[in-house]
Amino acid sequence: MRVAVGMSGGVDSSVSALLLKEKGYEVIGITLRFHKEVCDELRVCCSPKDVQDAAKVSQRLGIPHLTLDWEKLFEEKVIAPFVKAHMEGKTPNPCAVCNREVKTGFLARYLRQVALIDKLATGHYAKIVDYKGRKLIARAKDLKRDQSYFMALLRDEDIELLEFPLGDLTKEEVRALAVKYGLEVAQKPDSQDVCFLMGKDVGTFLMERVGKMEGVFVYEGKVVGKHDGFYKYTVGQRKGLGVAIGKPVYVIGTDPQKNTVYLGNEQDLYKDWLILRDLNIHLPLSMWDRPLAQVRYRNPPVGVKDIKKLEDGRYKVFFEEKVRGITPGQICAFYEESMLIAGGIIEE
Repeated sequence: MRVAVGMSGGVDSSVSALLLKEKGYEVIGITLRFHKEVCDELRVCCSPKDVQDAAKVSQRLGIPHLTLDWEKLFEEKVIAPFVKAHMEGKTPNPCAVCNREVKTGFLARYLRQVALIDKLATGHYAKIVDYKGRKLIARAKDLKRDQSYFMALLRDEDIELLEFPLGDLTKEEVRALAVKYGLEVAQKPDSQDVCFLMGKDVGTFLMERVGKMEGVFVYEGKVVGKHDGFYKYTVGQRKGLGVAIGKPVYVIGTDPQKNTVYLGNEQDLYKDWLILRDLNIHLPLSMWDRPLAQVRYRNPPVGVKDIKKLEDGRYKVFFEEKVRGITPGQICAFYEESMLIAGGIIEE
């Protein structure tokens, strides 16, 4: 079987390639280059140094290694939509979009066509399982590292092409394997930030792209301060507001047209419903049994009371309890037990 491995130059993807090579598969290392800026001191992936590390590991394993320069595609499919969503007052999840449009789903289909691969493997902590007659993504053994949430937007045809060799391993076990086999990246720190931000916070990155947009903070109908860009703020944010009214206040929404950031109290952050667009259904709704929903990567999942398809094709989801910080632009992933059964983008 011919398996391509998406190699970022980190320990996870390197050990994935190692495990597949040990199984006797024909393994090809593939690295995507999204930018040419040197950022070796930053904990982000896809830098020129990471490309070099991936090439060295491939040479160590005795597998061919190819680099694809997808800077233009990444700008078009990930960065530009990220900026656009923020300018619409939303807080997008670029990693989930990238997994669908570039480095996981699209890459698998692309390599199936041009390299005749059977599977694409990545270093994500997730699993591929059979459940109710369907092939689904599931949570990894290492729940602290589980990345299934970021796979919620993948197409069904993409899942058929994927392998996640690390699904039954912990991070500690992965590093131990890298040490055992003498991989140079065994102790390489994990990437922490969104890669294209280059260590900047989101507000700084956006301001460099679109410039300052001075506006106001409004609390209970009154102007209580000024800001230099509504796009710098997200629902639930409390720190960095620069507003002092004698008690903690939180961002509860923004109005891009008025360039206004609305502040409220913590109880204003709790809602028991949301509306989704582009719901990506992996398991038909008729087969759902006690589904759970997760509205942010680190949020605990909550029970789903009901889900209804609206006339415009969107879906309205009702929860069994109120959820804190539901944010337009973020991903709502649905699980049954540990299986990822659907996912969509929060509209409101």
